[in-house]
Amino acid sequence: MSQRIGIVTGGGDCPGLNAVIRAVAKSASRRGWESLGIVGGYQGLLEPQQCLPLEYRDLDGLLARGGTILGTANRGAFSAKVGHGTSRRLPSQLLGDTKAGFDKLGLTALVSIGGDGSLSIAQQLFEYGIPIVGVPKTIDNDLAGTIFTFGFESAVCCATDAIDRLQTTAESHNRVMVLEVMGRYAGWIAMYAGVAGGADVILIPEIPFCFESIEKAIADREAMGKRFTIVVVAEGARQTGGEFVTSSSEVSQGETRLGGVGAFVTHEIEIRTGKEARCCVLGHLQRGGSPTTFDRVLCTSFGAEAVELVARGEFGRMVAFLGTHVGSVTLLDAVEHLKTVPTKGGLVDTARALGVCLGD
Repeated sequence: MSQRIGIVTGGGDCPGLNAVIRAVAKSASRRGWESLGIVGGYQGLLEPQQCLPLEYRDLDGLLARGGTILGTANRGAFSAKVGHGTSRRLPSQLLGDTKAGFDKLGLTALVSIGGDGSLSIAQQLFEYGIPIVGVPKTIDNDLAGTIFTFGFESAVCCATDAIDRLQTTAESHNRVMVLEVMGRYAGWIAMYAGVAGGADVILIPEIPFCFESIEKAIADREAMGKRFTIVVVAEGARQTGGEFVTSSSEVSQGETRLGGVGAFVTHEIEIRTGKEARCCVLGHLQRGGSPTTFDRVLCTSFGAEAVELVARGEFGRMVAFLGTHVGSVTLLDAVEHLKTVPTKGGLVDTARALGVCLGD
C-alpha cells in the first residue's frame, strides 16, 4: 500500500539530522512511497502549513551535512519541558489542530526525529491518534531504551579534540584548564570525552562534587611533578548540597538554561589553590559540523528502521541501538525517565581505576 510519510525534526540541532532525513526518504522512495518534510518542527503542521517535498534526487550531500534542512525549534507552543526537566501536557486544542494538519497533508505516518522533549510530544500525538514513530536524537545521550543516540559520538569527538588542545596550553603555562561541556542533567559527554582525553578531574551531575576533593587532586599532581591539571565539567554538575548553575532564570518556554558552572569551578580553584586557572566553554560547537563515521552509520540504520516500523504498522515506537543491532522500544519507555551515567560500573569505575578525580 502506498504511503505518504511526514518527517519532522524537533528540539536542538545536532550532527546527523540530515543523515536520518536522507535515510528515511531514500528507504521510503525504494518502496514507492512519498516523503514530505515538515518545516520548522511540529509547528509546520499547523496553519499556515510549511512543508518540503523530499524527492530522491534532492538527497545528495545530506549524509555529511550538519544541521537540518527542515529547520527545528525548541521553543513555542510545542515545548514539552519546563523548569528542570518537568514535562507538560499539550492542550487538547493544539493536539486536535496538529491531527487536522496531519490529515490535511494526506500523511499516513509521521517520523519524529528528536530528543526527550520532541519524543514526549510524539507520545502525546500517538495517544491522540497520529501514527508516529520516533528516532532518538540528542548529543546528551540521555534517552532511555537506546545505548546511543545519534549526535552523541560527534559531540564527544568535538569535546575530546578540545581537551587535547587545552592540554598543550595547560602544560606550557602550568595552569589548570577547565572545560565546560553540554549534557544537561546527564554526564555522558563529560565522562566519555574526559576519559578519552585523559582529563584529571571529571565532574558530572550524577556525582555531586566538593572542592576539597578537587584541591587534593591538584595537590597530588603537583607532588608528582605534574604542574598542570585538566578539569572537565558537565553543565549540569553541581556542588554537594548546591543548586544547578544557570545562565537564565526564564522557565516559561522550554527548559531552564544551564551554564556557568565552568566559570564557577575555575574561580573557586584559583582562590583555593592559588594556581592560575582558565575556563573554556565549548557550547554550541558540540552541536555543529558534520557527523562522525559512527554517527553516519547509526543515522542511516535508524532512518531505514523507522521506515520498516511504518511498513509493519508498529507505531508509538522509537528505533533504538541495542548493542548488536538496531531495533525498537516503545516511545513511552524511551521518555519516561532520563538515562543518566551509572555511578557504579562502566566508565565511572574505569576513571577511578586510573586515578581520575570525580569530585566526591
